[in-house]
Amino acid sequence: MKKNTLIFGALIVLLLLLFGLDICSGSIWLWPWSDSLSAMEGQIIHAIRLPKAITAILAGASLSIAGLIMQTLFRNPLAGPYTLGVSSGASLGVALLTMCTMMIALPLLPVAAVIGASLVLLLVLAVSKRVTSNVSLLIVGLMFGSIAGALVSLLQNFANPDALKLFIVWTLGSLSSVSWSDMHLLLPIIVLGLVFVLLALKPLNGLLLGEDYARGLGINVSRTRLYIVLATGLLAGGVTAFCGPIAFIGVAVPHIARGLFRTSNHRITVPASALLGACLLLVCDVLCSLFTYPLPISTVSALFGAPVIIWIILKQK
Repeated sequence: MKKNTLIFGALIVLLLLLFGLDICSGSIWLWPWSDSLSAMEGQIIHAIRLPKAITAILAGASLSIAGLIMQTLFRNPLAGPYTLGVSSGASLGVALLTMCTMMIALPLLPVAAVIGASLVLLLVLAVSKRVTSNVSLLIVGLMFGSIAGALVSLLQNFANPDALKLFIVWTLGSLSSVSWSDMHLLLPIIVLGLVFVLLALKPLNGLLLGEDYARGLGINVSRTRLYIVLATGLLAGGVTAFCGPIAFIGVAVPHIARGLFRTSNHRITVPASALLGACLLLVCDVLCSLFTYPLPISTVSALFGAPVIIWIILKQK
């Protein structure tokens, strides 16, 4: 217990340091606490860098928690926050807006993504009430994602170049597109998702040994699965809507958390995944900002996440 407390303390300190570093770094190095800070530099920090750093924390924590509970539900180490097709639904919503209506209004992209992700989530919820097997639910989620992906590919064939470019840029992921006004919408979605995670926190430990064992402990598996699906849809769908798809964070971070704390107890791994995910996405954002033209966040996160996935596969043989 004392060791875990020290690790949590170290992660919190690391998070604060990375948060400050993310605010300072960019095409121009800015020191927010400098007395000689100009009005324009202060505006850059307040309007651009501060919401971007906060978004990195929210997105990293949300995707990591969503990935953790998905891996527990399906007992699959390669499950992630986008397993149920939420990301594909959000992509379909954005594709329909940009390629069919010819509307290139950036503020409408999160709205379209939320609608698309919500529709897929509602379909998954409807199916979850009719199937009792988590494996069947996993397959259905993958099929919904495949259908949405096929529709997106079809739309791309008939899209004009400007609309196609906007859609592709959105799919690469970006933290800088979230403004303070967007934060007022993103934060409640994430908070509501975390509420469902807390409701499922105790039953999640029972699911680690399988559904039959969980039922033997008196856990309502159907209700727990509903909480997990809702939590994943809100956390992953909300982040994807405002930031675009962010690769590998949700799959890799839960394994790092379990390995670091050497436990699968969700009372420890949930906050640990949140802290590690936030730290990792802050690191990715800092690295993105070092270039003259900032890199897409998914490009850098894949460089961290993909080796972890390869290690998992090799370890499991």
